Amino acid sequence: MPEGGFRWLLGPSGAGKTSLLRLLHLAVRPTDGRLTILGTEVDHAARHALPALRRRIGMVFQDFRLLPHLVAYDNVALPLRLGGRPEGQIRADVTEMLRWVGLQKKANALPAELSGGEQQRVAIARAVVGRPNLLLADEPTGNLDDIQAERLMVLLHELNRVGTTVIVATHNDALVARHPGDALRLDNGRLLAGG
Repeated sequence: MPEGGFRWLLGPSGAGKTSLLRLLHLAVRPTDGRLTILGTEVDHAARHALPALRRRIGMVFQDFRLLPHLVAYDNVALPLRLGGRPEGQIRADVTEMLRWVGLQKKANALPAELSGGEQQRVAIARAVVGRPNLLLADEPTGNLDDIQAERLMVLLHELNRVGTTVIVATHNDALVARHPGDALRLDNGRLLAGG
């Protein structure tokens, strides 16, 4: 897939979309074959080289995976803090991301105080605050109403427009129809080009 592209990852529930995203996010390593991500051959890379590569990849999980004891601001700041960024830069970047997703007024809210759509936008902000080269989204609209799903798609397309490669896994054919684009399809364990 070319850098800066947008691809749907399609297939029915249980086809392996999440498993493929876990491979692409380096949560697991391939047991066979070759996998090259952002120019790095993952199957041959030293284990100590993977964290730096993983920081170039943003992941939006289907279940958000926000830390319940951290407010929205700190959930978004977490990857920057783990990466050792200075607190002044973190403050500027997190404030910008929360404004971008329309949640600057909810910066001090705990996840339990946010709606599902708001939690998803915090998860998006956390995934992109480090300006990843690759953004992976696993069924990102699965828990959202139609209005929130459309807002999320606008955010993903905006990210793609500024150069981030985006892969969105979904089995929501109506969403794909509203946002046509190139697609990859999982079929009987094989990844095929075309929807």
